[in-house]
Amino acid sequence: MMVDFAAYAGLFLTALLAATIFPAQSEVVLGGMIVAGSRPVWLLLTVASLGNILGSLLNWVLGRGIERFRHRRWFPVSERDLDKAQAFYRKWGCWSLLLSWVPIIGDPLTVVAGIMREPLLRFLVLVSIAKVGRYVALAALVQHWL
Repeated sequence: MMVDFAAYAGLFLTALLAATIFPAQSEVVLGGMIVAGSRPVWLLLTVASLGNILGSLLNWVLGRGIERFRHRRWFPVSERDLDKAQAFYRKWGCWSLLLSWVPIIGDPLTVVAGIMREPLLRFLVLVSIAKVGRYVALAALVQHWL
């Protein structure tokens, strides 16, 4: 029982971290757990999805408050890059959140959504579609190759 909790907690935390600025590979962990075959795939997908969506929500919250620091010397993103990201978001709008699953661009995109004051409900719906869709596709591929 405790081993199962630890396995699910590890998957959840890896998925959460993978949606933030920290490097983590939740796809590898999820794929490995599916291959192991000892846990229901629907539960693995649920746990990974919830962790990844929560990580994106943390990015959104960060974006809501971080722009007030954009002119500080220590701010991690240049003024030019931040303006570029905001212009991209203005051009493509909330629909760009469907790319939130994409490595490298997806995580910053969720921060920019917070900066741009994307409404929370719309943010969660679009990010959930993207994140769950990615994990379902991964699970289908892994199961197909088993």
